Amino acid sequence: MSDEDELLRLGDGAKTLLESEVFTKTINDLVNQSFHTFCNSAPDDQKARDLAYHHYRALTDIVHTLQQRVSVRDEIVAKGAADNQQKDS
Repeated sequence: MSDEDELLRLGDGAKTLLESEVFTKTINDLVNQSFHTFCNSAPDDQKARDLAYHHYRALTDIVHTLQQRVSVRDEIVAKGAADNQQKDS
C-alpha cells in the first residue's frame, strides 16, 4: 500500500468518525464537561482549571486532526481528478 493510499484510507476513516452521531455527541459532551469543570472551579483552584483546559485542548486536537486527514484526502482526490482530466484532454 502506497503512502497516498494510506492517506486516503485514513481520510475515509476520519470522515466516517466525524459524521458519526455517537462520536460527535461524545466529543460535545466531553467539551461541555470540561467547560463546566473550568467554570465551576474555585477561584484558587488553578490545578482544576488547568486540567479542564488541557482536557478541552486534547479533544479539539483530536477533532482537528481528523478534519485535517479529511482535507488531505480531499486534496488527493481532487489532484487525481485533475490529472485524469488532463490525460483525457
